[in-house]
Amino acid sequence: MSQLSKPEVSGVVAATAMFVEVLVIGIGALAGVFGCLAAVAGYANMRGISTILSSAPASAVALSAAYALGIVVDRAADHLLAPPRRRLRRRYFSTDSSYDEARKTILEFPNLVAMSDYARSRMRICRGWLLDCLLLVLAASLLVWRFPVQHRLILFIAVIVLGGVCSAGFYLCWRSITATGYKKLAQQATHAAGRVPNQGGDVAANT
Repeated sequence: MSQLSKPEVSGVVAATAMFVEVLVIGIGALAGVFGCLAAVAGYANMRGISTILSSAPASAVALSAAYALGIVVDRAADHLLAPPRRRLRRRYFSTDSSYDEARKTILEFPNLVAMSDYARSRMRICRGWLLDCLLLVLAASLLVWRFPVQHRLILFIAVIVLGGVCSAGFYLCWRSITATGYKKLAQQATHAAGRVPNQGGDVAANT
């Protein structure tokens, strides 16, 4: 709660951070989608178009596709994890209005808002990569099945186990960050409410 007069992060920095978040999520999603398509196309066909895929125009298209997929996966993950997120929120806020009021209160302190935004950034990446891991497991399983590889059964089992561990890890990280964020928000709002008057204003929901 110290140094409450830190300057607020600029809109350009915030927009850049959001772009990077979506792109990080989208790269994993693109790898999963590409893996599935490669498995459907088959080994021989993929060898034939490998030169095209490594070209500069293909890289530009891939970057754009990764960003678009990142948006889709982020929204899908937010929707799927909404029920457990609401349960975590109710531990510290009995109603949506009390949560909105807490968010409204800390707007008076830019450094608290910046820390909250940083926590939400990590939370979004974890929830996005939860779905990315599931998609990558599917893609890797199809590739092992369709491509000529040795020790196919061992690789298939390794893909399932590793994917399950990574998915569980991202879910637990998302849950921990989300719960900690709500807890800190409740504490910070209580402390901040005693230092500044409530000036109103709308606050976006935590996504």
